[in-house]
Amino acid sequence: MMSDSHDDQFEFHSTELDLSDEGEGNWSVVAKDVHKRLGGVPVLNGLNVAIPDETITVVLGPSGTGKSVLIKNIIGLMFPDAGDIIVHGQSVPRLTMPDLLALRQRIGVLFQDGALFGSMSVFDNVAFPLRQHTDASEAQIAKVVTDRLTDVGLADAVDDLPSQLSGGMRKRAGFARALVMEPDIVIFDEPDSGLDPVRTALLCDLIQEMHGIHGGTYIVVTHNIASARQIGEYIALLWRGRIVEAGDAERMFSSDNAFVHQFLSGSAEGPLTMD
Repeated sequence: MMSDSHDDQFEFHSTELDLSDEGEGNWSVVAKDVHKRLGGVPVLNGLNVAIPDETITVVLGPSGTGKSVLIKNIIGLMFPDAGDIIVHGQSVPRLTMPDLLALRQRIGVLFQDGALFGSMSVFDNVAFPLRQHTDASEAQIAKVVTDRLTDVGLADAVDDLPSQLSGGMRKRAGFARALVMEPDIVIFDEPDSGLDPVRTALLCDLIQEMHGIHGGTYIVVTHNIASARQIGEYIALLWRGRIVEAGDAERMFSSDNAFVHQFLSGSAEGPLTMD
């Protein structure tokens, strides 16, 4: 691992950079100087980022840079040791448990493996949040579930168990479940993990299509540059627990920041090493 002195050559994002000339009302998620240690090791190390409303944002970075920890802080499964996470104007660490649970219902999450219940059919997996968190009738639930499974191309798999599905189908089922509560924010944790390039491209197409239909804020957390290039409207590059640079995709892919350029071009030359 590189020493802290090597960090000085990079201009890491600051709160002022993230929020300049814009009010927080334009952002779905704001992380302000977030620090988080796990087992005594710093994972988030003064992270500042603002994620815009109604946009597909890609949080991109090498493995082990804190991407999954950032997700857990956004949805309140972890809390910062210092700093703040603000989601739709609410400080997540300061929420009461009832308010935190209510906030989570406005956030859909697609985990790496789909996180489906193995003993439940696809239909029941997708229906689960509606049965848990709403008073909707079974007829109403059936309508929503059928619509969302149709959206993701799984209308014929309603009675299948997760074990009967391919990896890509499990991810699509997880995507349908993430959408059934009509969330304001949908988070994708390494959605391309375990998929070949063709199925990754098809899943990215589906993410774009669903965002076009349902709107909201989509946050795609990945290390896959091809996915970021395909669907990213706004890109934040995370390294060593901090955001190196964030901005619209066109600006990011033409950045002259040494680390950003190296990572987004996939070059062996630059500050990122195998250490």
